[in-house]
Amino acid sequence: MAATNAKSVLFVCLGNICRSPIAEAVFQKMVADAKVADQWRIDSAATSTYEIGSPPDHRGQACMKRHDVPMRHIARQVTKDDFQTFEYILCMDENNLSDLEKKAKSVQSAKAKIELLGSYDPQKQLIIKDPYYGSDKDFETVYEQCVRCCKAFLEANS
Repeated sequence: MAATNAKSVLFVCLGNICRSPIAEAVFQKMVADAKVADQWRIDSAATSTYEIGSPPDHRGQACMKRHDVPMRHIARQVTKDDFQTFEYILCMDENNLSDLEKKAKSVQSAKAKIELLGSYDPQKQLIIKDPYYGSDKDFETVYEQCVRCCKAFLEANS
């Protein structure tokens, strides 16, 4: 269990079954490997209601399995409480960013810093494209981007 003074990050995408659970799983493994998991509270969520209660996309799960990254998540929607309790909310594209900024305006005492996860990418690929209508290769691309971004994010917050 994370300490109460833990750093916190919420990864967000449209449905919370492809990109954000991949980012969450990648970051969970990264902090575990760095032996700092007890310093972090990590979760993921959706801007939409489309997939609430669903497990991650089977192609994303297969990708994570190939990379030996444990993944356990059930899709949920971002709540007003998330804006008050998470230090960072990192999203995948401009639509997520716009939706989150709109929602944050309706939350009193919102403290979360809302950013694109891609803003941490050393390769400067700002947008992490939705692989839902793509192929296994698109999920691999999301994984690779998440690894680069999460590594840089962790380094910036260590």
